Amino acid sequence: AACHIGVNIIRAGMSLQQQMRQGTQGRQGQCTQHQAHVQRRVAVVVAASSDGHRLHTALSQAPAMHSAGPGLAPCSAPTQQRPARRSAVLVRASASAPWKKKNSRLVLEDGSVWTGVGFGAPGTEVGEVVFNTSMSGYQEIMTDPSYKGQFVSFTVPHVGNVGINTEDMESDKVHLGAIIVRDLSISTSNYRSSISLDEYCKKQGVMGISDIDTRALTKALRDTGCLVGVLTTDASKTDAELVTMAKAWTIVGKDLLSVVSCKEPYEWRQGTTPEWEFAPHLKAAAGSAPFHVVAYDFGIKLNILRRLASFGCRITVVPATWPASEVLKLNPDGVFFSNGPGDPSAAPYAVENAKAILGKKPVFGICMGHQILGQAFGGKTFKLKFGHHGGNHPIRAPGGRIEISAQNHNFAVAPATLPAGVEVSHVNLNDGTCAGTIWEEKRAMTIQYHPESSPGPHDADVCFEPFVEWMRAARAVHAMV
Repeated sequence: AACHIGVNIIRAGMSLQQQMRQGTQGRQGQCTQHQAHVQRRVAVVVAASSDGHRLHTALSQAPAMHSAGPGLAPCSAPTQQRPARRSAVLVRASASAPWKKKNSRLVLEDGSVWTGVGFGAPGTEVGEVVFNTSMSGYQEIMTDPSYKGQFVSFTVPHVGNVGINTEDMESDKVHLGAIIVRDLSISTSNYRSSISLDEYCKKQGVMGISDIDTRALTKALRDTGCLVGVLTTDASKTDAELVTMAKAWTIVGKDLLSVVSCKEPYEWRQGTTPEWEFAPHLKAAAGSAPFHVVAYDFGIKLNILRRLASFGCRITVVPATWPASEVLKLNPDGVFFSNGPGDPSAAPYAVENAKAILGKKPVFGICMGHQILGQAFGGKTFKLKFGHHGGNHPIRAPGGRIEISAQNHNFAVAPATLPAGVEVSHVNLNDGTCAGTIWEEKRAMTIQYHPESSPGPHDADVCFEPFVEWMRAARAVHAMV
């Protein structure tokens, strides 16, 4: 309403100032009463402008004031002057606000309440709140099974501008509990986009909240550590009730591997498509006989499967609980342990399977696979304060090489608990935590981060090479026997 009143003031003022210029042009000092009269009209209009109706009335009364204003003699300006133009425009304020009202709450276990605008599906969800520092790739993050049980707050402020496409999924659905953004894009602009982020969340039944101060939220999580939160659009629930819900839930001790894993084995042979292949030399180096890899699906990302295939592997994907004896019956060239969500110490069956395979076949683990194999080596895991989530984490690799990596994990392997013979090969340069191990005697390698780089930089793609070389060497030895 204030904007509309301002428009009326400007228009009225311009009209009256025009009269002043016309009535005094060439006659400065001859008609001071006329000048004073016009100035008084402007003052009356401005005083009346707090209400659209009063402004319209004031403008309608202006001609009478011109002929004989209170206490003023009629103006003696020459009659040949062009008469002043009068106009009145009444612009009424909109019945509703032009912005969306805040209708959603994120309540954390520390009692803090963050109000915002809900999008996607309505309802109430509980999960661990983490922040992700990636500048792009929200679609890949949302469909990463490793985020099961978590809410992801994006530190990049503008999310949703490229929509959602059918090609960049990391699984067949969204696994995280909710997404938190500063600003949800009101438009979508990308040649591959088929649906908006809001529409996609609605179809997937995933909650979202925007207009949250994600910078302040990130600082709070860095200071206190990851917090459990409840996101709701239900106005009937009190803040106290939501805090109680948050305090009653924890991700520690939860086995989520079997929740997100496939239910039956399946085969995978599709590598990275030529359009997106950033290492075209791999196909020529792979040879005609692909390596057979059995991959444990703890929540495996599709781009890991694509990268293994690009390195010359055909993959048999098996459920998280698949017995090691059944894996060994397939006589694979190597065994892969994938990424996944939850607490690694809550999946002892996975650790026992890894122990049974260790030393019999070359093995490679990524993210959760790194933590499962770390326990199989004899080590222990612990929970990080706020985890590593993003596409810009620096890693010191063997030989002093520095890699910029994509990461997503809340737990880590404690190096001091690893047995002799296991080398900490990769170190996170942000906090010094273990980011990778090698046990040469057992032909075992683990990486805490995501060398498949989806989303993220391609620096760590070389991490697949030692695993492939071990399989190639084992095949050569077998051929000589």
